[in-house]
Amino acid sequence: MSEAENVSEMTARHANVTRRTARMEAFSDGVFAIAITLLVLDLAIPATTQSTRHLLDAVGDEWPGYLGYIVSFATVGALWLGHNAITDYLDRADTALLRLNLLLLLFVSFLPFPTRLLSEYVGTDQAERVACTFYGLVLLAAASLLALLWRYARHAQLVRPDAKDEEITLLTQRLTPGLAGYGLVIVIGLFVPIAAVIGYLLIALFFLIPVRVPWLLHHRP
Repeated sequence: MSEAENVSEMTARHANVTRRTARMEAFSDGVFAIAITLLVLDLAIPATTQSTRHLLDAVGDEWPGYLGYIVSFATVGALWLGHNAITDYLDRADTALLRLNLLLLLFVSFLPFPTRLLSEYVGTDQAERVACTFYGLVLLAAASLLALLWRYARHAQLVRPDAKDEEITLLTQRLTPGLAGYGLVIVIGLFVPIAAVIGYLLIALFFLIPVRVPWLLHHRP
């Protein structure tokens, strides 16, 4: 095979890999967008034919739904940011990575259901604990799969060769604290469910807000 044919084959293979990564990103973005949109559809419209005051009271009574929406919106947003950061560092994608990505998307698209469950049963004694724990387990599964996606990409050497070691280490460390955080908050939810819901929101905000945390930066020059 001539040198020109070798170059042509390598170019075609690179284009194939690039398309594969681009399709994974496009499909994932679509699932994230649909999941985050479905959350608002679960917000109930208060039914009342009374005065404005009664309507305001009825709107206020729906606070569990608003709380669930805010927490889940922030969580999906945080997962999307993490996913976006991972795909920015990808040089290519193999079949195992694609399947791991699909598994992550399964939990992302499932999130509106535990969100509705949480909204329905906050403030109802024992059912509140069950709903809060189930919600937390889904969040933990999604966060774990996101971290696993990145660790697999590193292990399979799918990361861009020009990526700096300190950037790769920083992203790894950035994804890790959420797992321990979710585990701790799930335990808290067994005793004080509403505190756990706030905890889930704080974990999401940790990923959404670009705070420079010193212990995450000790590897940086």
